[in-house]
Amino acid sequence: MDKLEKLREYLRGKKRIAVAFSGGVDSSFLLKVAHEELGDNAVAITVMSDLFPAEELQAATGFCKTYGIKQIFLSSDIMENERFLSNPKDRCYICKRLIFSRIKNEALKHGYDIVSDGTNYDDTGDYRPGLAALEEFGVISPLKELGFTKQEIRDYSEKIGLKYSRRQSSACLASRIAYGEKITLDKLRKIDKGEILLRSFGIDRTRVRVHGDIVRIETSQEYLETVIRNREEIIRQLKADGFKYITLDIEGFRSGSMNEVL
Repeated sequence: MDKLEKLREYLRGKKRIAVAFSGGVDSSFLLKVAHEELGDNAVAITVMSDLFPAEELQAATGFCKTYGIKQIFLSSDIMENERFLSNPKDRCYICKRLIFSRIKNEALKHGYDIVSDGTNYDDTGDYRPGLAALEEFGVISPLKELGFTKQEIRDYSEKIGLKYSRRQSSACLASRIAYGEKITLDKLRKIDKGEILLRSFGIDRTRVRVHGDIVRIETSQEYLETVIRNREEIIRQLKADGFKYITLDIEGFRSGSMNEVL
């Protein structure tokens, strides 16, 4: 039995399940398979927050409409949490604890006593304090439990016909701000705007990292020349948003690179 069939069997055994759905590749794959096996007994719960790229919410909403999946929306007050805004090393834990507390309560209100998320096996290799919060609320991570790597999720997503199986992985916009530097709504919006700008040039794998008034652009090696070719427009727009120094990280795109200082 391959991993996809094991996942199907695993989910059938849960009877009813709520999926914390961000619109990313991992949670999209999990949600689609859950819906195929459980129908309306699988529901998506999406938290609307300024911490996530605007395009992600649009993708999540469109995904559920396309496949006829029931979706519940929740708002988030994380931007009112001063401890989170101070951007400590356990920022992710603070955020996940607040968000999954709300997701769990909302799921129970609708009759779903099992909450799951799209954490995969590769996620265990990075600094992710938020995983502790999931354990505290009894959130299950089927993809991690069954050993799905990121590449396997993309491959199986293609196999079941998911349109966006090769989309760039996304993450909380706060993860682009150096630890200890205050998180503000203004910074989050500028980061989102900057990454939309880069993607407009066809740069799919990219991050706009903020270190004070310095922007550090990360992208895959294949896109370095594209950044250089469009440097004048990139500089113009990022400086118009108040950044003084625009840099290109020649080490390239790496998920979780802000954790390298820990």
